[in-house]
Amino acid sequence: MTTPSSTVNDMFLTRVKDYRLDTIYNTSGSLILNEYLEAWLIDASVEFSDFCDQDLAYIVSGSSTEGYFTTTLTTKNIVMLSKLMVKYWMAKTVSDLLQMQNFVTDRDFKSFSSAQNLHAKQEHYNNIKEELSQDLINYSYKTNDWNNWNNQIFNS
Repeated sequence: MTTPSSTVNDMFLTRVKDYRLDTIYNTSGSLILNEYLEAWLIDASVEFSDFCDQDLAYIVSGSSTEGYFTTTLTTKNIVMLSKLMVKYWMAKTVSDLLQMQNFVTDRDFKSFSSAQNLHAKQEHYNNIKEELSQDLINYSYKTNDWNNWNNQIFNS
């Protein structure tokens, strides 16, 4: 069995509100939206692969086919991947604001309060990264075989 990318993407979309993603879905449909989200899903799976108790091999979407994981992922792993996708989505959002700063003068940037918006988004991004770091540590502790550690076997 496999897990389609849309399963993780749907969980991700419940965590964020982004008019750009809504527009892509409304104008182009779910297949195009899934292709757009695929980069964040791949980033999330690469980051999570060192911790995950399942194989995260991913087959990239084709011109008319949806991408999928080669195994059936557990709900716990789908949730963790969707949380990691939020981190990469937020990084793009902060980066977009930084790019906007290059087109307006410093005075204009401050008067439109975009600087305050950028600061708040950077702060939120840092909080997301910290929470995810702790989530990954907790995940690792829960999936570790402590009996092996007790017997001095650290590689399994």
